[in-house]
Amino acid sequence: MKPDTRALAAKGLAEVALRGASLRDVMERNARRLADPRDRALLMALLSEGARWWLRFDAAVDGLLEKPLRHKDPAVHALLVLGLVQLEILQLSDYAAVAATVEATRTLGRPQLAGLVNAILRRWQRERDSLLARLDAKPQTRHAHPAWLAAALQRDWPQQADAVMAADNREPPLMLRVNRQRSERLALIEKLHAAGYAASAHPWLSDALVLPHSTDVTRMPGFEDGFFAVQDGAAQVAADLADLRDGLRVLDACAAPGGKACHLLERADIDLTALEFDAARAERIRQNLMRLRLNAKVVIGDAGAPKGWWKGQPFDRILIDAPCSATGVLRRRPDVRLHRRESDIAAMHAQQRRILAALWPLLAPAGRLVYITCSVLRAENEAIVGELLAAQPDARATAFTLPAGQAAGVGWQILPGDGDLDGMYYAVIEKRTR
Repeated sequence: MKPDTRALAAKGLAEVALRGASLRDVMERNARRLADPRDRALLMALLSEGARWWLRFDAAVDGLLEKPLRHKDPAVHALLVLGLVQLEILQLSDYAAVAATVEATRTLGRPQLAGLVNAILRRWQRERDSLLARLDAKPQTRHAHPAWLAAALQRDWPQQADAVMAADNREPPLMLRVNRQRSERLALIEKLHAAGYAASAHPWLSDALVLPHSTDVTRMPGFEDGFFAVQDGAAQVAADLADLRDGLRVLDACAAPGGKACHLLERADIDLTALEFDAARAERIRQNLMRLRLNAKVVIGDAGAPKGWWKGQPFDRILIDAPCSATGVLRRRPDVRLHRRESDIAAMHAQQRRILAALWPLLAPAGRLVYITCSVLRAENEAIVGELLAAQPDARATAFTLPAGQAAGVGWQILPGDGDLDGMYYAVIEKRTR
């Protein structure tokens, strides 16, 4: 019997939103159960937009129910959220959004709730304007962001906060990075055009291609040959800031899944060490290196405790893509807004300080360290770098500008949506020679 796509999505969304499961894992596990690519596409849309808009429509469902279903029937609660997502975000027909959703209630084994689901969705349609106005009254439900994050954005970026949250809720373009060692950008564009893909060169990132929508990249020409990788343009800035040349010794700390490490290797003939604490994530680095036909030393170790893995020879360049709140990439990882807590940030600060302080002595004189986060919170970015600069007399911040984003107190901040990029923070620190 063919699985019901909406029922699968409801059970999966309940796992993500109510039990803390990874959206990517849930998508991959459930997509394998659907043979028709159209069903898989609908599943992906329901799960992605369901996670993105959960904090808006979860509250709406609570307001429509006399007794909450969240704990008693989590999948039915998630199905109601998906019913509203279909009506308001995916803008499917009334039949698809209501009748098919009611039928999915039966597939979930809760036929006694089918009438309730139908009544709730019909009531939403009747009272839509007033219900939407109520949701729009609070930033949390207007933008589907947790209250603590909405407040943090208003504090750190008062002029841009609404634009940032709006950008988080738009579908991002698909961005690729051309592997210079295997292909050339214009040639790859022609190959993709011939296969029906609307790819274009990014206006200022020299290795980047842009496609308007996500697609299965494994089916694209050149993927198996290692001609390109998927990487947002904001992340591609790292290779420019590293200021590479052949022969340098380079450390990419916290390297998984290896996108930035691979980009550095594509740019120059360097001796690169890719460091990762988690063995399973380190395996992903190896897989990406293999597909792109690149070579690096992959080391499993703690970036904050170099004695366990460092051999004593300084590095000319160090890239620290520090563990962070991931608040800059909510448009690509919508489940982060459901799983991240305000209480997590203090632990992130401690980890960032520990790694930066531990790796600074490993940088050679006249060397360059690039500190990166995918966070938009100043406390994880310029505050951390500022502490290092104050503590290390041989550390000097190097000023730079980018075509997107804005100068921070130290370094440069790209906010989500700036140049249609993900949110990313960069600081470049050079070690003075004595």
